[in-house]
Amino acid sequence: MADYSAFGLVRKTRAQVVGAQDAVERLRAGTGLPSSMLPFGNGRSYGDTCLNDEGVLIDMRSMNRVLAFDPESGLLTAEAGLMLSDLIAHVGPKGWFPAVVPGTRFVTLGGAIANDVHGKNHHRRGTFGCHVVSFTLLRSDGETRRCSEEENAELFRATIGGMGLTGMILEATVRLMKVASVDVNEQVRGFSGLDEYFDLAEDADAENEYAVAWLDQLASGAGAGRGFLLTANHAEDGPVYVAPTRRRLTVPFRPPVNLLNRWSLTLFNRAFAWSKARTQGVRRSSFESYFFPLDAVGHWNRLYGPRGLLQHQCVVPFEAARETIPAMLAAAREAGQASFLTVLKRFGDVASPGILSFPRPGYTLTLDFSNSGAATHGLFERLDRMTVEAGGAVNPYKDARMGAALFEASFPCWRDLEAKRDPAFLSDFWRRTAQQLPATAAGGRDAAE
Repeated sequence: MADYSAFGLVRKTRAQVVGAQDAVERLRAGTGLPSSMLPFGNGRSYGDTCLNDEGVLIDMRSMNRVLAFDPESGLLTAEAGLMLSDLIAHVGPKGWFPAVVPGTRFVTLGGAIANDVHGKNHHRRGTFGCHVVSFTLLRSDGETRRCSEEENAELFRATIGGMGLTGMILEATVRLMKVASVDVNEQVRGFSGLDEYFDLAEDADAENEYAVAWLDQLASGAGAGRGFLLTANHAEDGPVYVAPTRRRLTVPFRPPVNLLNRWSLTLFNRAFAWSKARTQGVRRSSFESYFFPLDAVGHWNRLYGPRGLLQHQCVVPFEAARETIPAMLAAAREAGQASFLTVLKRFGDVASPGILSFPRPGYTLTLDFSNSGAATHGLFERLDRMTVEAGGAVNPYKDARMGAALFEASFPCWRDLEAKRDPAFLSDFWRRTAQQLPATAAGGRDAAE
C-alpha cells in the first residue's frame, strides 16, 4: 500500500489521493479536482511541503518513463515521477551521472526540481535546478506550458524550488555529467575540531568534486567539533557502472520507543569514528555508499519511534560560520538532544535559477533529532534565532515547524513565488507560513502586480 507520509513521520496525511494520469485527464477536460491539489513525489521531504491535508495529493510515481536520452550530449528527457535510482541505472552504464544528487536516490525527478535539491558538489555544480534545461507544466486551467530560460522564463524560475506550487511538472529535460565511472575515489581525513575543519574546507572544495563533513555532535570538551572530512572524485578506471547491491536490512515496523537515543547514538558515533579512522587515505567507494549511505537500510526513519524525527538544516554566511556553527552544536548538547546524522558542507557561489532556492554562499549544518516535543521545539527555536542573527536561512523542505516570520526572514522574496503560484495548488507548509503573512511587503507593491 502506498505511503503518503512525509519522511519525518511526525504525522500521517489525511489528504485524498488521485493518480497522476487521472489528474491530468481531469485538468485537461476542465473538470478539475474537488479542492486544492499538490503533486506528491516519493515523500522524501521531512516536513509538510509535500502534504496537503485540506486538499488532494497527486501521486506522480506512475509517470516514470524515460522518454529520450542522447548519449552524446548527455541530455535526458523523462516523466516527472522517474526515480533518480532508475535514472542512474539508465544512464550510468553509458558513462553519465546526474550533475547533482541529494543524500538519497529515492526521490523523483519532479521532486528534485520542485525542491531544487543540492548535493556534495554545490561549490562546483550548484543545485539540481542549474542543470534543468526545460520542463512541461500543467496548470489548473488545463493548459500545458513549456518552460525554460527562454520560454515562460518567470514560471521556469518559480517552479525550480517552488515546492510543487506552480502546477504539475509532467516531464523534464536535464543535462547530465559525463563520468568515467559512477563510483568514486574517496579520501577520509579526520579533524580534531571545527577550526581545523574550516581551515581544510575551502581547499578541499577547490581540489575535489565532492566534499562533506561528518561531525560527532555529542563530543564535548577537548573533542567538541571533531569529525571526518569525506572528499571524492569520480574514478578514472574500473567499470563505468555496477548495479547497487540489494538491501540487506530493513526496519519492518515503527518500534514503540525511540531507538536512536543518546546512549545508542554515543555507541554509533564511536563505531562510525572507528570505521572511518581505519580507512583514512584514498580508497575506491561505490556510488551508493558515498552518495546514499542511508539508503542501504530500508525505512531507517522508523527507528525514531512513534513520534518521528525532526531535522534542522540551516545555512549561515562564511563570515559567521566559525562562531555560529560551534554555538549551535553546543546548544544541542546543552539541551540534551542527540543528533543521529550531523553533516556540515560548504556551499559555493553558483547561483540557482530558482526563486526560492535554499543554498547560498556559506556553510550548511544538518542535524537530525528524535521528536521529543517541547524540548526539541525549544532547541529548534534557539537554532532558528542563531541562524537569522547570522544572516542565514532554514531549509523549507527539511522543516516541519517553522513559523511565518522565520520563513520570511529566510526567504524575503517569497512573494515572487506567490505571484506565480497556481491558485489551485497549495501545501500545508504554504498555509502555515506564506499565507500567514501579508501579501504586500511593507512599503512595497503587491507581489501580483
